[in-house]
Amino acid sequence: MESLDVVARMLKERLGAASVSFLITDFTGSSVVRLGAAGSVETDEPARRIGLRGTLYDDVIRTQRPSVEDKGEGELVRIVAPVTNRGDAIGLLELFLPTAPDTLVMQEIGETAHALAYLVIANRSYTDVYQWGRRTSPLSLAAEIQHRLLPASLACEAAQFAVAGALEPADHVGGDTFDYVVDRDTVQLSVTDAMGHDVDAALLATLAVGALRRARRAGADLAEQARHADEAMREHGRQSYVTGQLLRISLIDGRTEFVNAGHPWPLRMRDGHVQELVPEIDMPFGFQVPHSYRVQSLDLRPGDRLVMLTDGMLERNAGSLDLSDLMVSTGDLHPREAARTLIAAIVDANQGHLQDDATVMCLDWHGTNHSQRDAATGADLSDASRRDTAGHTTGHASTGPLGG
Repeated sequence: MESLDVVARMLKERLGAASVSFLITDFTGSSVVRLGAAGSVETDEPARRIGLRGTLYDDVIRTQRPSVEDKGEGELVRIVAPVTNRGDAIGLLELFLPTAPDTLVMQEIGETAHALAYLVIANRSYTDVYQWGRRTSPLSLAAEIQHRLLPASLACEAAQFAVAGALEPADHVGGDTFDYVVDRDTVQLSVTDAMGHDVDAALLATLAVGALRRARRAGADLAEQARHADEAMREHGRQSYVTGQLLRISLIDGRTEFVNAGHPWPLRMRDGHVQELVPEIDMPFGFQVPHSYRVQSLDLRPGDRLVMLTDGMLERNAGSLDLSDLMVSTGDLHPREAARTLIAAIVDANQGHLQDDATVMCLDWHGTNHSQRDAATGADLSDASRRDTAGHTTGHASTGPLGG
């Protein structure tokens, strides 16, 4: 928390800020928690949450555009700026100034908020404060295991793509996970769904994700990654199985590779129309019969949005929702907000109680000819021409997969 204190002191000294605070978003993106500028957070008490729906905070997170609230008549001026890094909306920087800020002051606030994102990322592995702030309620043991399997950042934006995942655990955790990684020349995504519930499902998911990551980090291709996950499940999974999808996209030429291990088909939106893609389906990881995994291709073009999901998005009351319509209606949102909106719709359809985990990965593919897209603050939606509406306050040209 000392880094937050340093930022607060700097803004008070340089800009005369009356108060400065950092608000962190929870896992669901539906609320924020204010972390005291002086680090006075009592983590043994329930977090005091501020609901986002319909608030100024919600607008700033959704648009990634800083907001200035000036009531005049000697009142302090309130500024709220997004704390975001490469699409990962970590939280908000809120401060109160004695006078309305000019362009240079707003630029400094924006740059400070962006720097704060790096400070949080650098420090969150050494403290539980940020984890405490992101939890709507205490997690079960199964949910704790499940959350630790997810990537550290639930969203990522680069020149060629933007990707975000969202997961809502069931009342009894169902073993869903998602993952992504950006290498020098590729981006790889995976979605998995372990059979069963609670700790047993979370342990199966741990086996599958661990095997996939181990193979991937050793440089294995998709077929080999799938084979390693299958072997891990057959050797250690106690006659259980995990379904999954693996996707790899070249950041050089856009070529795709795809493996489907008994998983629901993905959805692709192109030019406002949604289509279910129907690649060949191979056996889930862990089936005790001879089988292999085919590496297929997906037709992805610049401007496409791809949604990979688990069957929790399709079962029970979720079946009454038209996912295609939801994808179209959220087409103008960043993948981060689109994924959260899709998950929220499923939760609402089930009155807040899911029988199975609901998981979504939302990928916007911009293509390989967007090396100058501004991916610094994660607000670009389609291309660089929309920066003005996205409201960037820090402009760093992206020169590679993770530029900016």
